Amino acid sequence: MFLGAIVKAINIISLVGWAIFAIFGLYTFLRLLFRRGPRKALRFLISLPVLITALLLFLFSGLSFAMVYIPPEEVAVVPSLLSPHGIRPQALRPGFHLIIPFIESTIEYPAYWQTYTMAGIAKRDEDADDTSVRARTSDGQEVLIDCSVIFRIDSNQVVLVHVDWQDRYRDDFLRTVVRGEVRTQISQFTAEEVNSSARVKIESMLNDLLSEELSQKGFMLDQIILRNIAFSDEFANAIERKQVALEEQIRGQYEAERIRLLAAGKADALLIEARARARALEVVGAVLKTNPQLLNYYYIDRLAPNIQAMLLPADNQLILPLPDLTTTRPLSSTVPLTDSDILSATMQLPPIPMVGNADSGQ
Repeated sequence: MFLGAIVKAINIISLVGWAIFAIFGLYTFLRLLFRRGPRKALRFLISLPVLITALLLFLFSGLSFAMVYIPPEEVAVVPSLLSPHGIRPQALRPGFHLIIPFIESTIEYPAYWQTYTMAGIAKRDEDADDTSVRARTSDGQEVLIDCSVIFRIDSNQVVLVHVDWQDRYRDDFLRTVVRGEVRTQISQFTAEEVNSSARVKIESMLNDLLSEELSQKGFMLDQIILRNIAFSDEFANAIERKQVALEEQIRGQYEAERIRLLAAGKADALLIEARARARALEVVGAVLKTNPQLLNYYYIDRLAPNIQAMLLPADNQLILPLPDLTTTRPLSSTVPLTDSDILSATMQLPPIPMVGNADSGQ
């Protein structure tokens, strides 16, 4: 950076010196011309001080033209009148160099990574250079592809780039090659493949092909990126409808699977419950064989605690509540009657006349 500033300062000083020399010489020449005539004016131009000053300025200018500083991010080619092909075979790398003034010159090229973007007008960034690539798939669908190429000039082949393309390499070479390769690769796949699984494969194939082709022309490829793939409105709507139908199908399959799992779970639960009941009945049956009275115990245990009376089959044993379980309360304060008292009282009642006999007597 310091050397670059020195070279620029020398160039500025040289230009300023020539400007001052020209202005002063022209002023003096015109002054002598109008005051002392043309002979005096011509003598002034070929005088020793003027010639020495011009020689010093010429040497200083030659020195300024001979010193060249190449920045770190650039390389330079050297056109030369002394070289057989009019240019030095080796480029100048970053740093301070000396060339032959007035016979050789330098032309700088960027050595850093550059990005060349081809995108549609609606989606174009500030660094976009061209419109999107229009291609057709193997099934005839039109595709618009936005892509970016990251590349640089090979410092070892910058002379070849200068001879072949000069500063036209972006539009005349890179643009043409990239668009052609993208169209070729897209034409090998269907629209559905381009929109899904083949995108990564296309990028990989383009990187391999372009890397080899650019290296033969003095360029280095970092990568090519497919930024966006757009289809026609009709095809995009068809893809959307297909995607919706596929999602509905997947949802239906999931719901059917869920119902099947629930049904299988319920069936397994019923089967387990049935097996448990059968096993329990087997155990109860085995116990009842050895102790039949256990059935009466379970029967009594299942009765409600507030039962006062119940009907039993004729062949069943009578089961009466225990005295300590219920308490009998008299309805009044009278003395309770025995069965004999009730029978004697019934015998003393008058007979009931028969209606049928009275009618027959009349």
